[in-house]
Amino acid sequence: MITKSESRFIRLNFITIVVTLLVILAGGIVRSTGSGMGCPDWPKCFDQYIPPTDVSQLPANYKEKYVAERLAKNERFAKYLESMGKAELADKIRKDQSITVPEEFNAAKTWTEYVNRLAGATLGIFLLITAGYAFAYRKTAKRILILSLLNIFVVGYQGWLGSIVVSTNLTQWIVTVHMLLALVILAIAIYTYNYAKQLHQQRSVIMYRIAWLKGFLVFTIVVSIVQIVLGTEVREHIDSIAKSLQFGGRDTWIAELGVEFSYHRDLAIFLTICNFVVYKMVIDRFSGKALPLMAANYIIVVLVIQLASGFLLAYLSLPPYAQAIHILFSTLLFSLQYYLYLLVYRTSTYKPKTN
Repeated sequence: MITKSESRFIRLNFITIVVTLLVILAGGIVRSTGSGMGCPDWPKCFDQYIPPTDVSQLPANYKEKYVAERLAKNERFAKYLESMGKAELADKIRKDQSITVPEEFNAAKTWTEYVNRLAGATLGIFLLITAGYAFAYRKTAKRILILSLLNIFVVGYQGWLGSIVVSTNLTQWIVTVHMLLALVILAIAIYTYNYAKQLHQQRSVIMYRIAWLKGFLVFTIVVSIVQIVLGTEVREHIDSIAKSLQFGGRDTWIAELGVEFSYHRDLAIFLTICNFVVYKMVIDRFSGKALPLMAANYIIVVLVIQLASGFLLAYLSLPPYAQAIHILFSTLLFSLQYYLYLLVYRTSTYKPKTN
């Protein structure tokens, strides 16, 4: 029997998952519009809670001021990396001359980045409220409470890393880690949501062997994560190419990527095959309104949209709207795959009793 407090937690947790996806969409819009440096400082934007709309609202020396602050923050970050034994990375950040180049004020980019930060702050609020309701499980399912509290710390670390992304002028590997942490936040929220929903239910039992499906799902999820990382790196290299060409010649950017794009495309084909294999295995084992079957159907829909957005990016000179959609649906695909795995994990094969 699910209590009212538990029902509230489940609803809030689901909303938190949706908000997390919206934050990732906002981040995708920031990347696709080149607005990542729209606010040169963090957590405020140009030292203001409500950012300016015109350059006349800024001091005359605003470029030098924020470059100096950025260099000071990067020095602290470099020392942090050195304490972790990453001296080479620390030295690379100190020598990165692109960090010293000031950004010109652009009101549209500033407000795009500002909305992205508001979305992140909203996510933090929802995670705090969700963690509050998670105390309903302190006696029945402590892992829900522990993971909900852990997610708050992960989001806090993600926010700090976001400030490093800004101060290092979108350094490539930090952007990749930033994206991976977003997947961690999603995975924790999806796990607690599913665990809370299944807490008072019996494990599903089917007549077919399920071990192969579980194993292949794990493999497919790993491939998806690798593809997301590779896609993030491709995007980072496109940013570098765009800057080197002064954002001109957009139709040549893909060609400049070389083998990186080929790897990303080939892995996408392989991932598509893996997902269809998963779908076939699910429909062979589940029927009717079974949640695993519904999740598998959604995976195929999301996969088709993801492939379509990838096609648009490759053959229509990287339209910004397709970039944002591509990032969102790659994350949504991972989310559905992980949710399907959690559903399948609680399913076992029927074994007749023997006397």
